[in-house]
Amino acid sequence: TVFSYILMALHVPSSGFSTLLKDGARHFSGTDESLLRNIEACKDLSDLIRTSYGPIGMNKMVVNHLEKLFVTKDAATIVDEVEIQHPAAKLMVIAAQQMEKEVGDGTNMVLVLAGGLLEGAEELIRAGLSSTDILEGYDKACKRVIELLGNLSVFTIENIRDKEVVSRALRSSIASKQFAHQDFLSSLTADCCISILPENPKNFDVDCVRIVKIAGAGVRDSFLVNGIMFKRGVEGDVTAVDNAKIVVYSCPFEAPGTETKGTVLIRTADELSGYSEGEENSVERMVLALSEAGVNAIISGGKVGDMCLHYLNKYNIMAIRFVSKFDIRRICSIVSCSALPRIVPPTAKECGSCKRIYIDEISATQVVVFEQNPGDSKIATLVLRGATDNLIDEVERGIHDTVNCFKAITRDGRLLPGAGATEVELAKKLTSYADTCPGLDQYAVKKYAEALESLPRAIAENAGYKGPDILSKLLVAHQKGQANQGIDVMTGGIVDALSEKILDLLITKEWAIKLATQAAVTVLRVDQIILAKTAGGPKPPDKKNWDED
Repeated sequence: TVFSYILMALHVPSSGFSTLLKDGARHFSGTDESLLRNIEACKDLSDLIRTSYGPIGMNKMVVNHLEKLFVTKDAATIVDEVEIQHPAAKLMVIAAQQMEKEVGDGTNMVLVLAGGLLEGAEELIRAGLSSTDILEGYDKACKRVIELLGNLSVFTIENIRDKEVVSRALRSSIASKQFAHQDFLSSLTADCCISILPENPKNFDVDCVRIVKIAGAGVRDSFLVNGIMFKRGVEGDVTAVDNAKIVVYSCPFEAPGTETKGTVLIRTADELSGYSEGEENSVERMVLALSEAGVNAIISGGKVGDMCLHYLNKYNIMAIRFVSKFDIRRICSIVSCSALPRIVPPTAKECGSCKRIYIDEISATQVVVFEQNPGDSKIATLVLRGATDNLIDEVERGIHDTVNCFKAITRDGRLLPGAGATEVELAKKLTSYADTCPGLDQYAVKKYAEALESLPRAIAENAGYKGPDILSKLLVAHQKGQANQGIDVMTGGIVDALSEKILDLLITKEWAIKLATQAAVTVLRVDQIILAKTAGGPKPPDKKNWDED
């Protein structure tokens, strides 16, 4: 028939899902091609971070796309600068980034635990279990672990203004980055955060802790400034003011001019002299009005004119120039004033006050300090010292995580035993719980317990000891009811974490377990990978023999 001839003439493409996609697209399906490949990529990322886990973890040297060098063990910094491209590994990176936003610490734990969960899932899949059974078991285990965490709490911070107690809670966070200086830095950070703590602790803002990095000396030479410090000098001759009355201008401090362009015709020398005197008198009246208002320091958002600077020196008024509008806002916050957009005499409400403003020199670096009375300042500054810039950067990252932990304490002050004690106790209880589960998901629950055991094992191995040996000692101690026994990274033995003041925040463990489980479950739910053809134009021509011009 005619219809048959038409069908024979038409091109009928071969069947298959790949025929639905454009040329260049890729499609993977099945357990081996999609699921196990995703698990392998996530395990590689977890192994990268695993050697940095714990107080004696190794650093990673990362050079980003801008050729900036990072020497760090902070997982959040590593995954941000490495620029992970694999889609499944990106899911773990997203979980780590969410941990950084939610708590500000514990990103290493998220990646290591998620890798352990996926490693256990791979073994179960190769043994014949379906993904559905594994997902049910992991979900059941996660809920059980969250329930058990509350019962393992050994201490609760009632008074967040108690420096000694808060310092003990922050000690583990900074020890994971700066193990040799954890006592000094935790005490310094606690003192800093408590000094600016508002009446309602839940309103604590981590941005109110400023950090100034000055190379030189040692880490233990770092100190706290009750106020704010900037690496800059002053404009005039006045270098120190006590009981400062400050006015802030967001515009340049110069002689007033007309709003529109104009031309002045001067015919004689007397007219020129009178014009210059009139400008000088105008500037002097402007500065005199500030002096009569009691102002002895001005902050300018732009250039300070030479004539203005002359009269500011004459009336003994300090002048400081800031270009950044963010610095202007911080100054207004600490001295309690508002920035004026025009050069006008301020009212009493528009002026700010400060105990002392002075310039100083720290290791050949000139700084200007706005110092307030302890307890009166809304912003505090930590001045970090160190032999190299990379060391100071790593200390800064540790301080950042510690300040975020202080913020987390304002939400939940419960503490858990550290040094791997909590993970081993959870694994012991979870293994007992798995024996009560009737279905195939009990194998997934046991693998969840093994993933928790991989955390203290990583701490021991990174410290240079045999992980299985120390883990077996911990399991024996916990079977005897010693729930606070953890790893002593200095001797390779076990130690009571509570008596050694090694404590972790419950809220950090809780969020890390939740996010790691969600990341692993999301990867296990994938059964196909579809990669569209990447967009982009033609590659630029090869310019082998071209010169620089």
